[in-house]
Amino acid sequence: MLANTDFHQALNWLTHRFREQARSHIRRLHKGFMPGHGDCRANAFKLRPMIKDPFARLGLDREVLTVSQLNGRARVLLEDVFSNIWVEGEISNLARPASGHVYFTLKDSGAQVRCALFRQNAARVRQALKDGLAVKVRGKVSLFEGRGDYQLILDTVEPAGDGALRLAFDALKEKLSAEGLFSAERKVPLPAHPQRIGIISSPTGAVIRDIISVFRRRAPQVQLTLIPTAVQGREATAQIVRALKLADARGFDALILARGGGSLEDLWCFNEEAVARAVDACVTPIVSAVGHETDVSISDFVADVRAPTPSAAAELLAPDSSDLVRRVDSLHRRLVMRMRDRLMRDRLRLEGISRRLRHPGERLRQQAQRLDDLDMRMRRAFERSLNTRRERLIRLETRLAAQHPGRQLAMLRQRLDSLAERLPRAIREGLKNRRLQLHSQMQTLHVVSPLATLGRGYSILLDERGNAIRSAAQTHTGQRLKAKLGEGELQVRVEDNHLTPVTLSLLD
Repeated sequence: MLANTDFHQALNWLTHRFREQARSHIRRLHKGFMPGHGDCRANAFKLRPMIKDPFARLGLDREVLTVSQLNGRARVLLEDVFSNIWVEGEISNLARPASGHVYFTLKDSGAQVRCALFRQNAARVRQALKDGLAVKVRGKVSLFEGRGDYQLILDTVEPAGDGALRLAFDALKEKLSAEGLFSAERKVPLPAHPQRIGIISSPTGAVIRDIISVFRRRAPQVQLTLIPTAVQGREATAQIVRALKLADARGFDALILARGGGSLEDLWCFNEEAVARAVDACVTPIVSAVGHETDVSISDFVADVRAPTPSAAAELLAPDSSDLVRRVDSLHRRLVMRMRDRLMRDRLRLEGISRRLRHPGERLRQQAQRLDDLDMRMRRAFERSLNTRRERLIRLETRLAAQHPGRQLAMLRQRLDSLAERLPRAIREGLKNRRLQLHSQMQTLHVVSPLATLGRGYSILLDERGNAIRSAAQTHTGQRLKAKLGEGELQVRVEDNHLTPVTLSLLD
């Protein structure tokens, strides 16, 4: 039986819908936790190449798209047109999460674009990626449908020389080094026991809280003064220079120039020549604590001392109370020894005088007795003082032991063990849910498949070349045809071709 025109139109529509849904489901599976189903794309029907204008068939005067449909079709259009392109720019905001993927922003002087380098491709990159590095990347333009943001999905990253910021950093470093601003002769030693310290930093954030916490723990007697300033942005350089001049004129014992971690762009105000020369012009000793331990700025080289972190800078200037106690005990022991030596010499001298003097003997004996009494009283006083100092030392040691980081490490280790036990269970649950989702989607795909249509009793006629017969006018009497059924196929011969259309109901 030959299928009529209405049947072929319906079959073409079903085939087209199946291809679109198959493409969408296969992409979603590749993004999930389905490493064992990598051949799904190969087992699906062969998809025809996407037309260059995915909106040509929509009939926009009749069809209204949802946001999800719009983003999905825009992603297909971008991936088809920009499927393999090279882009050159500078890396910024580099992030390496625990998943092994790499995310960063590629920018030039006028624009920026987000980039994603997945784990399998990131493992092939030999160059160590870092902020400020100029690179050439290859990949495709895609669209993250959840946010509607377009991004580059990369497969290759090649270095293109150092970034502009890094070149400017090296040029200024070489210039100031040639002028002698980094020489050790210009460094001023830090005071051993500072009483007034100025802090040049942002009044908000964790940096100032960390510094105050260190001084409160180690040296609560030190007076701290914050000179607030911006530490990022266009106005930061001028504000830092003014804050340095103001702090240097206030007569502090030492200054701390501090900022938290960030990218090379975030820390750039501390690489400006104006800030470097303002640091060099300060008479007050300066400790530079900019960024994390791996971050290095021009102000670090010019300052008198460079600290890896703001907390470390506070520890450099905050004398430990336990060290002071030990020093006082040492001085006390030296004083007792000297007093004993002095008493011994005076006693020997007194005995010598008493032997030489015959008169008044009784008075000398009374003086000697009084001297012995004073000696014993002094010994008891020193012993009481020693006991008091010793008890205070024991109390301080007990308090220090109570605040030992070992306890916190034990708690964190216990929490890590708990999370390690929960992780396999979470992974198994995720895999189970993904398998159930895959099974449901496979059933949905089977419902709209053309094979299911053939299974309901319909057939497709093919000529000797394998072309589908859509009209009786394409056949002639006696022609051999192939009929594809739901199970198997038949060889048929045309006895007669009726050109009059036969109306069939798709609901039969």
